[in-house]
Amino acid sequence: MTALHTGATVAETYREAFQSFPERVALVLPDGGHWTYAELQRRVQRMARGLRALGLQHQEGLAVLTGNRPEALVVLIACAWLGLRQTALHPLGALDDQAFVLQDAGIAALVVDARFAERGQALQARARQEGLPLRHVLGLGPSDVGEDLVAASAAQDGAALPIAARPEDIYRVTYTGGTTGRAKGVVHRHRTTLTMLLQQLAGWEWPEELRFLIATPISHAGGAMVLPTLLRGGTLVLLDGYQPERFLQAVQRHRITATFLVPTQIYGLLDFPGLEQWDRSSLRYVLYGAAPMAPARLAEAIRRLGPIFGQLYGQAEAPMTISYLRTHEHDLAQPERLQSCGRPLLGNQVRLLDAQGQEVAVGAVGELCVRSPLVMEGYLHRPDATCEAFAGDWLHTGDMARRDADGYLYLVDRAKDMVITGGFNVYSSEVEACLALHPAVAQAAVIGMPDAKWGEAVVALVVLKPGASATPQALMDFVHAHKGALHTPKQLWLEPQLPVTPLGKIDKKALRGRFWDGQARQVG
Repeated sequence: MTALHTGATVAETYREAFQSFPERVALVLPDGGHWTYAELQRRVQRMARGLRALGLQHQEGLAVLTGNRPEALVVLIACAWLGLRQTALHPLGALDDQAFVLQDAGIAALVVDARFAERGQALQARARQEGLPLRHVLGLGPSDVGEDLVAASAAQDGAALPIAARPEDIYRVTYTGGTTGRAKGVVHRHRTTLTMLLQQLAGWEWPEELRFLIATPISHAGGAMVLPTLLRGGTLVLLDGYQPERFLQAVQRHRITATFLVPTQIYGLLDFPGLEQWDRSSLRYVLYGAAPMAPARLAEAIRRLGPIFGQLYGQAEAPMTISYLRTHEHDLAQPERLQSCGRPLLGNQVRLLDAQGQEVAVGAVGELCVRSPLVMEGYLHRPDATCEAFAGDWLHTGDMARRDADGYLYLVDRAKDMVITGGFNVYSSEVEACLALHPAVAQAAVIGMPDAKWGEAVVALVVLKPGASATPQALMDFVHAHKGALHTPKQLWLEPQLPVTPLGKIDKKALRGRFWDGQARQVG
C-alpha cells in the first residue's frame, strides 16, 4: 500500500508542462531566438541521454558552476529526469569551500560554464590530489575545462526518455554556512520542491500573461521560478548578470510581466538615473526576498514602480514559501506592515517558541519554528546538527520573530548571526574562524551593519595579539585569499577589546548597537 502515497517527482511535473504547451515559447535565447516547450523537451532528452552515456548512475551527484545560460537550465532539468542529485557551487565561493562541497556531496560530475574554466581546472586538480569522487569535468560549450557537454548531447536522440527519478530520491543538496566554519549540505527530496511549487502556485499572485525575467542565478533563487512559470504556460527570459540598464532593457524589449529581485537589485533600479526613460508598463509583479529590505526604500519602490510587490520568506532548510506578504498588504497607509514578512502559506505550521519550547504570547519575540512538507530531510552527514535543528519535532529556523494580533510575522534578529548581503548568506562564524587563522589576531567578531547597497554589509572588529601588528586592509586581504569576495568584510576595525556578556561570550548585541541603534533590523 505504500506506493499509493509516494507522490510525484519534479521530472513528471516538467513533463506535464512540456506536454501541455508544446507550441508556446518556453525560453527566449540571448541571440533573440527562442525555444518552444517541445524544443526544450527535446534538448532535455538529449542532455539526459548524454549524461547517461557518461556512466552516471541513479542518485549520483552532479554539481554546476554556471551563469544564467539556457544550456545550464537544460542540465538541471535533465538531472531531475535521471534521478541525479544536483548541487550548485557558489560562483563567488573560495576554492577550498567548493572542493569541500565536491567531497562532502560525493559529486561524480561537475558542469562548468566557460567563464569559470580556470576554477573548474583547479577543482579537477584538487580532486586528483585529494582522491575526490569527481570523475567528469564538463564544459557548457567549447573550453579548456573538459568535454563539451552541449556538443556531446546534441548528437543524442531527442525522443522521449523514461523518467528514472523516484519520489523518494534526493532531488538536490543545497549548501549553506555552518557554525563550525564548514558548510552544511541541506538535503531535499522531490517532496520539498513539489510542496514549494504548490505553495507558489496557490499563494503567489501570478499575472495571467506570464513572461518571467530571471535576474538572479538559476543556481540560486532564480531557479525556483522556472517550474511555476512553465506550469502556467509562461515564457522565461534569462538575464546573465544583473545591471539596472540591462534589466530595464529586457523588461521593455520582452514586455516582461513578472520577476524576482533581491533588495539590492531594487535599490539599484531606484538609484539608476535613467529609470524613467524605459517603458516598464508591462511589469505587473515583482517578487522580492532573500535579504533585508529597508521599509523606507520599499515605500519608495512602491511609490515609483507601483503596487506590484510581493514579499517571500524562507530559508535553505524550508525554501521560499514559509510566509508571504501579498501585494495589497504593501499598504503605504500602514507603514508598519512594510516591516512584516507576511503570514504563513497554506500547509505550513509556524510557531514562535521560547528557549523551553513553549509558544510565546502575541507580540512577544520567539524563535520562528516550522512544521511542513516544505521542510528539509536533514543535513547531509550531520546527524547531530539535524537533531538540533529538529528539536521538539519543529524545524528551528534560527530567526527571531514576533507575531501581531492579525497573524503577521515580523523578523527581528537572527539567532545564528547570519548576515544576508546582496541576497547571499554569510555566517559570521566562518569569517571569524578565518580571521583567527591570522597570526596577529587574538579575537574577532563579525556582524552585519546596515548598508544602502547590500542591505547588510559584512564588517569585522578585531583585537590583535599583544605586540602584533596588522593593518585592516591586510586582514581583509587575508580573508579574501582564504574565503573569497563574498565573505570579505567591507570594513574592518582594530579594537583594544571586545565587550563580553556575563557568561564571557562576545556581546554581539552591544556591537550591533553601534550600527543599528535607532533602526529596526529588517530581515526578510
